[in-house]
Amino acid sequence: MQAMPSNSISAGDLKHRVAFDKRAQVDDGFGNKQAAFQEEFSCRAAFRHRGGSETVMAARLEGRHVLGVYVRSSENTRNIGSDWRMRDVRTGVVYAIDVVDAVTDRQWVYLTVESGSPA
Repeated sequence: MQAMPSNSISAGDLKHRVAFDKRAQVDDGFGNKQAAFQEEFSCRAAFRHRGGSETVMAARLEGRHVLGVYVRSSENTRNIGSDWRMRDVRTGVVYAIDVVDAVTDRQWVYLTVESGSPA
């Protein structure tokens, strides 16, 4: 999948508040450790609906929603990994992170995320 040119993104496009969660070992209160997601940080994001590829069309048939997401490049966002998950803070929708491109553009980190699939 190819990212949209980042020069088409501006601060006005950052309309969504998203949170990024990383899996961590958490004590369950009984002396056991469980792998659970914990919020690392939140930021503003621009969503771009993906369309046109066979992969995206097949995902829609399976009830999944694929988005291209731009977030400002920062120390936090450059550390996002594909084993993390993203949440839309307003709607509560959880997205699995498929692709993280933190090197193509110095201003933006581009993510391909998918709802309806395990994170």
